[in-house]
Amino acid sequence: MTGPRDTFSAWLDVLVDTLDEPGLTGEQIAGRLHLSRFHLDRIVSAGAGEAPSALRRRVLLERSAYRLAASRRTVLDVAVEAGYGSHEAFTRAFRRAYGSTPSAWRRAPGTIRLEAADDIHFHPPGGIRLPAQRKVTAMDLVQKMVEHHIWLTGELIECAAQLTDEQLDEPILLGIDDDPDPSTLRRIVSRLVGQMAMWNATMASRDYDFSVEEHESLTSARRRLAEAAPVFLGHVRDAIDQGRLDDVFVDASSDPPYVCSYGAMVAHVLTFAAHRRTLAVRALDANGVTRLGWGDPIEWLDAAHRA
Repeated sequence: MTGPRDTFSAWLDVLVDTLDEPGLTGEQIAGRLHLSRFHLDRIVSAGAGEAPSALRRRVLLERSAYRLAASRRTVLDVAVEAGYGSHEAFTRAFRRAYGSTPSAWRRAPGTIRLEAADDIHFHPPGGIRLPAQRKVTAMDLVQKMVEHHIWLTGELIECAAQLTDEQLDEPILLGIDDDPDPSTLRRIVSRLVGQMAMWNATMASRDYDFSVEEHESLTSARRRLAEAAPVFLGHVRDAIDQGRLDDVFVDASSDPPYVCSYGAMVAHVLTFAAHRRTLAVRALDANGVTRLGWGDPIEWLDAAHRA
């Protein structure tokens, strides 16, 4: 170790590794780092704004809250796992932290994270979540949702390429388009791409040719996505960066034309796309292509945030 930062990082590693050893003393933990208790306390307190023993007790309580909500362990078992010698001692500590008894929490759990200046918390199922290098703003989230939509549309095309024409053109119930013909996976994929291309045309005051979506090949959809997606994402990024989500443009493709804000356009695209994507991934699943699951953005967004 070369300095306080390295010592602090090493202590966090020990913290994670010893969560299942709640009875360890501060001296024992310091000994694993070949440090004195005084030296370790000073470095961790300076780095976290919280004494290591207090931080460790809080993280163990957060783990307890998670286990009460997510498992069938008895309250006493959870108490022992958190390092408490009795049900009563655990209940007192838990009530002080969460304002509720463990049993009441189990019936109606809330957020497991306790307020902490250092923003170091237990992260289920068995890890530690450190403070983010940068905070995600509402505008960051809007952009990430659009990026996820573009990514998933591309993945849908690649997965759909594994199917036969018959499977691509199999009717799908519960479509949303105002069309007497039933939705199919082919049409949904084409419309997901076309939706972005259509809004690109609208914002450029150009007409959009819907005929390209009639029995479109996946090769064509892939090519159009490569053209339309960067332009659409560029509009979104510019509107966010320049604070123009409330700015308006004229949708001349409608009859009569109407005024639409950039924010409303993004909300419209994501709302209708979410349903179409869900229909598409379920159609893929029914045909044995399962790797996209439900197309849920949660893992994708978490991975993007960690990157």
